[in-house]
Amino acid sequence: MVAFGLACLLILQACAPDPESRGPVVLAASSLQGSLEEAADLWTAQGHAPPVLSFASSSALARQIEQGAPADLFISADILWMDRLADMRLLGAPGARILMGNRLVIVRRAGESASTRSPQAVLANLGEKRLAMGDPDSVPAGRYARAALQKLGVWPRVERSVARAENVRAALALVERGEAALGIVYATDAAASSAVSIMAELPADSHPRIAYPAALLAGSSHPDAAAFLDFLASKPAKDIFARHGFCTAALPC
Repeated sequence: MVAFGLACLLILQACAPDPESRGPVVLAASSLQGSLEEAADLWTAQGHAPPVLSFASSSALARQIEQGAPADLFISADILWMDRLADMRLLGAPGARILMGNRLVIVRRAGESASTRSPQAVLANLGEKRLAMGDPDSVPAGRYARAALQKLGVWPRVERSVARAENVRAALALVERGEAALGIVYATDAAASSAVSIMAELPADSHPRIAYPAALLAGSSHPDAAAFLDFLASKPAKDIFARHGFCTAALPC
């Protein structure tokens, strides 16, 4: 998947005759897709060249950058992958900034019996059925989810039932298709899907803070890259993120 993503970026760049004909290449966590596309549309409507957006799990994108992906900006769903790139001197000055936050919820397929309860009560009825989440060994949403379930004391009971997905959108899709009885996803993903119902919210103090850092990449030379990052931190963009359910100053977690 990483090699495929890198190849796609190379093709995208090859199709553009010069950097001025397209906006900066942005590698972003999959949970940002709808909101970042809307923000990019607003940026383009202001007279800028449209950014090239590529979405995947933060881990896959960070590895693409390590392998030399020709990108300008990286927006991760956690700080650890961004710190890893910083340690490898792959970030440009002045480093990363936090754009927004998120929350974790437990979902099930819409149309089935659903009533909001405590996470422990919801998971107590899992039995032999599957629990979809991002791979906790690499995907930020999965890592947050595992930490929460450990804090709540239910991880030993559900660990063997976990269906490990390559990103949070893939975990959501497993629930939407009925291939997993429950899933742990970001609140923003659950809100964007009419195919699932929220059963419970995982307490914010049960897992590390969910933060989305963004940074210029050291190899970026696009003239609009820094300006687009500044735009993403501006009020018009933050209003878009808040409307999609992300935590911002206007919509605290």
